[in-house]
Amino acid sequence: MNSTLANLSVTQLQQAIVIKEKIEALEKDLASILGTPETPAARAAEAKPKRRMSAAGRKRIAAAARARWAKLRAAKAGAAAPAPKKRKFSAAARARMAAAAKARWAKVKAAQAAA
Repeated sequence: MNSTLANLSVTQLQQAIVIKEKIEALEKDLASILGTPETPAARAAEAKPKRRMSAAGRKRIAAAARARWAKLRAAKAGAAAPAPKKRKFSAAARARMAAAAKARWAKVKAAQAAA
């Protein structure tokens, strides 16, 4: 903005000052009609103070958050606990599978020896 002000002529600067003064006068009139402070700085000074939470309120919120997380973790742990057990072959079943595998390999090796 400073570069544009430097490029303005004296008459343009005077016109800008006149317009600015008119705007300020109109803002003052509007403020008197509405009953509000006329400057933005005065309005900011009258703004509501920032709401602050009490320590007890923060503790209640933190406790509720901890309870929510604990409930979530408990549900997660409960769901993961009853995992299905691995199925195991009996000794007899393993012996039958081993015998079948030996028979298949014997058949393959016999076919290779014959060929």
